[in-house]
Amino acid sequence: MSGILHDRRRALENSFFAARDNQLLSALKAKTESESQLQQLASASGIEDQQVLEELIAAGVQAETMTALTLIPLVQVAWADDSMDDREKEAILAAAAEEGLDQQDPSYQLLEQWLSVGTSPSLLEGWEEYISTLVSSLSESASENLKQNTLSRSRRVAEAAGGFLGMGNKVSSQEQLVLDRLEAAFS
Repeated sequence: MSGILHDRRRALENSFFAARDNQLLSALKAKTESESQLQQLASASGIEDQQVLEELIAAGVQAETMTALTLIPLVQVAWADDSMDDREKEAILAAAAEEGLDQQDPSYQLLEQWLSVGTSPSLLEGWEEYISTLVSSLSESASENLKQNTLSRSRRVAEAAGGFLGMGNKVSSQEQLVLDRLEAAFS
């Protein structure tokens, strides 16, 4: 009888430790995935603040989402005057490269289409609604960080082709209207 009891005790212990091992492995896997998401989001957004990144992930933002979030404003600013200057295009492609997009990525191919033919007005409206909802779920510092990152990149695109011989106002009135609209979306 003691042999059967010993075997059952051993089976119970093994079962307990197998379940505990699975819990620990699951926790390790979740931590690794979380760290990977943070790294991918940091790369896609250019945001380095850990707390901001964690808040964005908690709000459901992923690297793929952030890529679109950061590129839509740039494209909208570039097309504000109904034309795409080569320097604006270069600035946007440089921003895409900073975010790690390669030419095989479907997001990059979509970006190329936007650069060639523009976007519909509803894309900016959708972006504004998304940003408005997103910032309401973020802390003030996270919201401000996202806002400044978005606006500074957008302003660089606006300034890329502006001015006459590199002098004067580098941002057209149409581009300024889009920049103002982008900023208002964060309010």
